[in-house]
Amino acid sequence: MNTTQLFEQIQKKRSFLCVGLDTDIKKIPEYLLETSDPVFSFNKEIIDATAEFTVAYKPNLAFYESLGSKGWESLEKTVMYIRSKHKNIFLIADAKRGDIGNTSGLYARAFFEKLSFDAVTVAPYMGDDSVKPFLAYPNKWVILLALTSNTGAFDFQFLKDEKSGDLLFESVLKTSQKWGSAENMMYVVGATIAEKLQEIRQIVPEHFLLVPGVGAQGGSLQEVAKYGLNKQCGLLVNSSRNIIYASSDSDFAEKAGIAAREMQQEMEALLKEAGLV
Repeated sequence: MNTTQLFEQIQKKRSFLCVGLDTDIKKIPEYLLETSDPVFSFNKEIIDATAEFTVAYKPNLAFYESLGSKGWESLEKTVMYIRSKHKNIFLIADAKRGDIGNTSGLYARAFFEKLSFDAVTVAPYMGDDSVKPFLAYPNKWVILLALTSNTGAFDFQFLKDEKSGDLLFESVLKTSQKWGSAENMMYVVGATIAEKLQEIRQIVPEHFLLVPGVGAQGGSLQEVAKYGLNKQCGLLVNSSRNIIYASSDSDFAEKAGIAAREMQQEMEALLKEAGLV
């Protein structure tokens, strides 16, 4: 999926919502544990309830890998289900990979060929040769970690280069633009530091940004839109717990659909205000 196609989906659904499929087997309704694949059963119902309101899904690999081979099987089935039922959904592997070139090439093969994801989150710490193997795939995306919203972000991401005057996350944004373009590279920017989006937009005005942290982590959708929207929307705002765990009872899918619709309606109003729909 390219930028134009992604923006078309945003306009069609009047939404820039990404639903995080962070499915914790310890949090799903107990009756699902009696099924042959509880994680996939949960995901399937969440997807069916939310697909009309969202343009992207983002499974976090840790929730699947923690279950061993069974979890990987659940992930494969989830991806196949989305691809068969909702072909225009943008699919992100939240894997945060990043290693030497030949290893990154195998990660890219796993997520883009074996599992048919549209995008994968990648850590930039090891530099260009660890990222470029992911960029070798046409119409696939790297989503580079730039400025995260966890408390540990201040350990490194705000360190200042005395020579250039750039903070480390600013160096990541500037340097990485030599590796890819707005057609194949996005950036992760945490919603809880939305005021930084204005500065980030000055460095990467055309790129899409994946913004986690709205909802359970306290980020403001209005603030994110105020500082982050560009002429093609340029935002995918992720919500995980607030949607998929809107209820812990048998009505979990229905409540997830309601929560997703509420976010979509907020996003529609923001898109209209910006003249994008």
